[in-house]
Amino acid sequence: MKAIVQDRYGPVDVLELRDIDKPVVGNGDVFVRVHAAGVDQGVWHLMAGQPYLMRVIGFGLRAPKARVRGRDVAGRVEAVGTNVTRFKPGDDVFGTCNAGSFAEYACAPEDRFATMPVNLTYEQAAAVPVSGCTALHAVRDQGKVQAGQRVLVIGAGGGVGTFAVQLAKVSGAEVTGVCSTTKVDFVRSLGADAVIDYTREDFADGQSRYDVILDVAGNRSLSQLRRALTPAGTLVIVGGDGKWFGVGRQLRAILLSLFVRQKLRSFVSSERHEDLVTLRELLEAGKVTPVVDRTFPLSEARDAILYMREGRVNGKVVVAVDKPDGSGAPQAGAALDDRSM
Repeated sequence: MKAIVQDRYGPVDVLELRDIDKPVVGNGDVFVRVHAAGVDQGVWHLMAGQPYLMRVIGFGLRAPKARVRGRDVAGRVEAVGTNVTRFKPGDDVFGTCNAGSFAEYACAPEDRFATMPVNLTYEQAAAVPVSGCTALHAVRDQGKVQAGQRVLVIGAGGGVGTFAVQLAKVSGAEVTGVCSTTKVDFVRSLGADAVIDYTREDFADGQSRYDVILDVAGNRSLSQLRRALTPAGTLVIVGGDGKWFGVGRQLRAILLSLFVRQKLRSFVSSERHEDLVTLRELLEAGKVTPVVDRTFPLSEARDAILYMREGRVNGKVVVAVDKPDGSGAPQAGAALDDRSM
């Protein structure tokens, strides 16, 4: 099968389109023919091997253990392991694959998938899992957003931010989005009650305070964020960038929260079947809508990552994978080679 593969950490030049063996299907796995794969910041970090802490905690010290890039996936089930009960061949699913989704086929445990929303295309569905679950955990689990609260979403126009704005609105909150000038109208179209253009206004100028702040952008200081928070408000640090991916700031927030009334939280998101089902219900009800800024073919995955890193994307970037000419589904536990491809 064709896949986007890397043998070492580095810039996008380390990624190559190659023919490799198909995945091995375990007893609890779902084997999917990939139709689309989402591009998120985590793809770049795993490609670059940054922050270096990632390498230490198990992603590979000198080279990535998982050679195929991509996590978000939407496609059709080709085969299932003997212990799989939720899915059968022919089902359309969406979810995540740590072994890589920038490929013609992907394989992952069944609890990483859910049945795809009936009203979405493969490209739209592939934009949901990582960013949607991250936003859901930030809004529901960490921020505990409630009706009537004032919520500020910093980085409202990106992959996680677009979902966070919509999920906070579903919760009944009054939502203000922070974004760049070019994204103001877009963020307002997501349902935000107000939009702050950070190039012209300072959300921490003391004019407004918020019950919950979701910091997706990850480039504001804790002191600035706390100035915009109510005395007993909640700050959720969703993302970060730079050399340590915001780890230092997250640790400072956790320690500081022991001594102040404000709740300062950070978390590591994961994609679970139950959360994907929750998102599917919201998507099918039309309460949440994924936004796909641009779609790239598999052969242009490098360009997709570079475009995403420019920071001008409205919503998500997606890699579309053409339907391959397969020759039958594998048996559980069998390795698939690509001699017939």
